This record gives sequence, C-alpha cells and structure tokens, in this order.
Amino acid sequence: MPGERTTRGAGPAIEEDPSQTVARASVQSVASGPATGEHRNPTGTRSGPRGTTRRQSSRTGPRPPRAASRVKKRARSVIRFTKPVWSRVGSMLSIVSPLGWTVILFTAVAWVLTATLHWVEFAYVTVFLIVILVIALVLSLGRLNLAVRLDVDPRRVTVGDTAATRLEVVNQASTPLLALSVEVPIGESAARYNLPMVPPGGHREELTLIPTSRRAVINVGPVISQRGDPFNVFRRQVAWTPVIELFIHPRIVALESLGSGLLRDLEGQATNDVSTSDLAFHALRPYTPGDDRRFIHWRSSAKLSATSGMDAFLVRQFLDTRRSHIAVIVDVNSASYASEAEFELAISLGASVAVRALADELDITVLCGRHAAVRPPRQMALDTFSRAGREAYSLAEETATLVKLASDISQAVVCTGSRADVGALLRTKAMLPPEVRVVALRSDQGATVGLRQAGGMNVITVGMLSDLPHALAAEVMA
Repeated sequence: MPGERTTRGAGPAIEEDPSQTVARASVQSVASGPATGEHRNPTGTRSGPRGTTRRQSSRTGPRPPRAASRVKKRARSVIRFTKPVWSRVGSMLSIVSPLGWTVILFTAVAWVLTATLHWVEFAYVTVFLIVILVIALVLSLGRLNLAVRLDVDPRRVTVGDTAATRLEVVNQASTPLLALSVEVPIGESAARYNLPMVPPGGHREELTLIPTSRRAVINVGPVISQRGDPFNVFRRQVAWTPVIELFIHPRIVALESLGSGLLRDLEGQATNDVSTSDLAFHALRPYTPGDDRRFIHWRSSAKLSATSGMDAFLVRQFLDTRRSHIAVIVDVNSASYASEAEFELAISLGASVAVRALADELDITVLCGRHAAVRPPRQMALDTFSRAGREAYSLAEETATLVKLASDISQAVVCTGSRADVGALLRTKAMLPPEVRVVALRSDQGATVGLRQAGGMNVITVGMLSDLPHALAAEVMA
C-alpha cells in the first residue's frame, strides 16, 4: 500500500510510519559518521577507527592562499642564484664615472631624437659621442701587471717624531706602463702620485713624511691605482696593499722606580691575611693538631718547654704576600675635562706610570674607555693609550670592566680631569676590593702640584707632565 514499506526477512512483515523512518535515518547518518570508519560524537569531536579523538578546527573561513609564500621562496632562490652575475655586472658598471654616465645619457637622448625627428645634427652628435665612448673604453681595457709595496717606517713613534711612507711600484709586464695615478690614503687625507712611464722591469719610488703632532692611530693605505682615459669617462680603481696602522704614542716622563715609591715593593706586598706558609714571617703561635710539623720552631719550643716544665710546641705563622699588579685607568668621559689638552695630559700621566711599572717588571692592566690590555708588553700598552679618545663612557663602566678582567690588582691609578666629580672617584674606590690602594691623578692645565685626601684616597693635582715625578714623591711622603 502507498505510504507503507514491507521488510523482507525471516519473520513477518513490519509496517513502519514514514515519519519515524525519516527520523531513524537521520539518527543513523549522524551516528554512523563518514564512510572512512570514523565516528562523529555529538560533542563535535571525531574519533578514528582505533579510538583516537580529533577535535574539529574552529576556523570556519577559507584557508589563506600559499601562492604568496611560494613566490617569495622562488624570488629568494632566484636572487641567490643570480647574485654572482649581478655582483659582476655591478663591478663592471662601477668603472663608469659621473661624467661617463652623463655622456651615455646624452648619447641615448641624441639617438632617440635622431630616430624620431630625423635631424642630421642629432645624428652627428650621436656618432661623435659613440666614438668618444669607444675610444675611452679601449684605453681603459687591460690589466696592470704590477708589484706594489708600501712601507711605514717606523710604525710606532712618539708625538713630535718623524714617520715616513715608502711606495715602490715595479712594472712586471713586458710592455711599458703608461702614466699612472696612484693614491695612498693617510688618515683623513691622501697622498697622490702621478707616476711617469715605467719601462718593463722598471720601478718607481715615492717617499712621504707623515705629521705626528698629535697622539693618534693613523691608517695608511691601501695603495689605490686609478687608470682611465683622457676624457675621464671610465675610471678603474684597484687596491694593491692592505691597511697599515701607524701608532703615535703620547709623551711620557721618566719616573723613579715605583718599587721604592708608589708601590713600596717589587716582588710582593704583604697583606693582613694570615697564612701557614709564605715568605713574610709574622709571629709564633702554639701548635694545634693538623699543623705542618715543618714549621715548628724547635729552639723556641725547647725554651718554652724548659720554662713551663711541660712539652709545648710553637709554630711559625706568616702573612700572605702578593705580587704587585697595578691598574692604570684613564677616564675618557668628555664631561671630566675642560679641554682637549687636559685630556692629552691625563693620557700622558697614565702612560708614564704604566711604562715605569713595566720597567719595574710589575704586572699591569691598562684601561682607556673601551680599549683594555691585560699584562701587555710595553708597545702594546702604549698602543692602547694611542687608541683612546673622549667619549660618553663613564668611569664606573671602566671600573666594572677592570673587575672582570683583573680581579687580583693591588694598586689602581685613576687619571682624570679637572671637572671630574669626586663622587665618581669614590664610587670607583668602592667598586674595588678593600685591600686595593687607589690613587687619583687629576690633570689641570697650569695648576700647581697639590695633594688632598678624599675618602681614604689620595687625589694628586698635576698641571704639567714634568710635575708628575715631584707629585708622586709628595704622595709617598704623605
């Protein structure tokens, strides 16, 4: 009958309501899940055939396209693959001078005007400019077969001494070398030479004096040859030598031995720390179990035993001695100095103390702002002073660097200016261990030698470099 369905099976036929059939089918479709064997729960999770559960993504919108990322990856790979080619092209285009680019631009404009307006005048201009470009390019082609040598003698000088550069150019080609322009950068300036024609196997030498009126580190070189055409359309530059550093050291003054003066010892300085074995004898004390029997003083023990009538032993006690390690700190903070000359005086004060300490075979550490040297030889220590310059770097930052680099110092000499804050010096002393002796050298142009105490620290005022020996002598007497 219409609206009824007969189910075939072993039992009798069962009649079902069409509405119940539709509801059951919907329930079965929800319960059965997809055909892959997964089961969807009413809570919105999907479970696989093995009982694993996956939560549906909450994202309802379409996924963003991946075309943009693919394009970026391909662009990066293309750039990486073609980088050698573009670098080669860039080096070839770098030989074109500004005048050359102007000539090329006028040539292109004249060519376009000739093609559009058909003017004979522009055709003549185009041909003329093309001929100039071709001639200039031909004259600029070819490689130079040269042997170039640059020497700086000496490489380390004191302010006011003489330093010179020696340039030697040897033509190793089988053909003559035409006129060549050579440039040698010296600091912020440059020495330029126009070498005449050099025959095959010939050589040319050029000497240049370098002014050394100020303490500095001057970069000399590299030697750059400039080869081009008479029209200056193309210009090729080749660097032949590396950069050489010329160190101009500060002026220093001779000082008396620091062993008998500022440091009062050469091999080691006795401390208040008691030790069981050392060189500085301190006292005798009663023997306690665990003491080394080698340090029993038998003669004193025998006398004590005879006097007291009982066995007693006395042991020698010592004080720790430490090898003197002096730290020279130059305050590079611009606010501490009234002028550049005052800063140079502070550099000279520190360099003089460092050189004298090295002559006394003491360990030193030099700090000039961000430049530091731990136990350096004489030349390296002076090189550190040559690199120093005024900057926004506080004295506390330098002291913190000193504590990290050399924690075993016994003396510290701080060189600063007339505008230095006494509080900054006291903070420096507080950052160092208590057993470290701190002396401050205060540079003040034209001032008389002075000595005062500030928080257990001697502050010496020096107006001239020649006053430093007398100032240190006054500090020792104090």
